[in-house]
Amino acid sequence: MNDMSSASDNPESLVADLAQKGRVAQRKLARASDAEKSAALNAAAAAIRAAEPAILAANAKDVAAGEANGLSGAMLDRLKLDADRLAGIASAIDNVASLPDPVGEEIDRSTAPAGMTLVRRRIPIGLIGIIYESRPNVTADAAALCLRSGNAALLRGGSEAVHSNRALHAAFAEGVASAGLPAEAIQLLPTQDREAVGAMLKAAGLIDMIVPRGGKGLVARVQADARVPVLAHLDGICHTYVHAAADPAMAEAIALNAKMRRTGICGAMETLLIDAAFPATQTVVAALLNAGCALRGNVRACAVDSRITPASDEDWDTEYLEATLSVAIVDGLDAAMDHIAAHSSGHTDAIISGDAAAAERFLAEVDSAIVMHNASSQFADGGEFGLGAEIGIATGRLHARGPVALEGLTTYKWQVLGQGQARA
Repeated sequence: MNDMSSASDNPESLVADLAQKGRVAQRKLARASDAEKSAALNAAAAAIRAAEPAILAANAKDVAAGEANGLSGAMLDRLKLDADRLAGIASAIDNVASLPDPVGEEIDRSTAPAGMTLVRRRIPIGLIGIIYESRPNVTADAAALCLRSGNAALLRGGSEAVHSNRALHAAFAEGVASAGLPAEAIQLLPTQDREAVGAMLKAAGLIDMIVPRGGKGLVARVQADARVPVLAHLDGICHTYVHAAADPAMAEAIALNAKMRRTGICGAMETLLIDAAFPATQTVVAALLNAGCALRGNVRACAVDSRITPASDEDWDTEYLEATLSVAIVDGLDAAMDHIAAHSSGHTDAIISGDAAAAERFLAEVDSAIVMHNASSQFADGGEFGLGAEIGIATGRLHARGPVALEGLTTYKWQVLGQGQARA
């Protein structure tokens, strides 16, 4: 699909037209049965598998352009698809198809003083606008989650993945249509014009919620300009605190995994806090350095190993998304939690400790969407939480928090069941 010439001339009209089509399709989705939505997703997954050569060829164009434009290694890793990753995308869609349908679920039931029965049931939010950057898998993940939860979606991917997104969307929509549901339920904005993003943000009454997935710049713009409710996914400045009572072998293994398993994901550890009373600091630090991770530390951390360079104030607030890590030696649990309160993005923070009381305090007092005890922050993922594919990790305090999957894409309505009551 090529950019529409009308997009740059009148992006508001383009967005309004797509949104109106999406809303019509969403009303059909809202009537679709569990089996119909599941079958449509299975068909979409099959269509993506069948289109593997075309999708990988489109992705190769994006990767070549990214390399020519100097994209970082982390960005290229997010962008690149291969046969295994594409198979994973299709399998994730099938997995979403197998998840329980949240639409119509009875949340609770009670009796009003006047005798009516009050029921709260889950319903779709409506039309969801999703604005994202270089990960083409978001195209399929977001489409699958929205369709399964009865929502229509208007997708706007980043220019880095434009060919990949179009190829994935074309296959997905083909599969949905082949199963008898409207292809317009999942639409991809056919332009990379930035003004079209602004039109999405201002489309109150047409788009019911915006979900941004990307770096600070994107999320900041969305939050500043949106006239539509926003489900924010901020950056992942994730901390791991090695408590004095941590098992040294466990601390080393978790620290290595939390940082080095995949450095470019939002759940990767970006700051390691080590208690001054922990007995094996040198071992944990050396393991990271020997694995190829550059460490930037406070004065006390720099004294542990000459290979650690001094951290700047900016380092404590940086999401590196590469093999770079800030490290601080701190005096106890309170100092660690103070540091996290000052610098965490509220995504995922973890404690490694054999002290149950210390862990309980950390889990209760650290105000992040996900808090962990004796586990790698790389587990901050909807799939690992048993939610299937996720649309993002919400770091705010309203509506949905942490991995946002099917339930997070629903709201509810009250159903009042009377027997002829009239209010006095």
